Amino acid sequence: MKRVFVSLMLVATSMLFVGTALAADGADLYKSRCAMCHGADGQGSIMGNAFTGNRFISSGTDEAITAVILKGRNGADKKFSQFAMGMPAQKLTDAEVSAIITHLKALASK
Repeated sequence: MKRVFVSLMLVATSMLFVGTALAADGADLYKSRCAMCHGADGQGSIMGNAFTGNRFISSGTDEAITAVILKGRNGADKKFSQFAMGMPAQKLTDAEVSAIITHLKALASK
């Protein structure tokens, strides 16, 4: 009985750490892929728009946000003319895009 309890505790603890690690992936990916243009906390910069309070992110569909992340926005598709560069297309897995979107939605709600 004691072994079963210890085993269950180990599994529960492992799941807690895995869940925390997965939640952190979006933030880590944002830092490495997005922060240089959109700011460390999503506040925007001279190179990219802000995500904090961003209505497209907070109310947009995951599919629409995914399209911008994976295809970028350049030329006629570029939404913000005040930025010299467009949004470059990103090569990410579905899981990475999903993690970034979760993080972006958290930033947009600030």
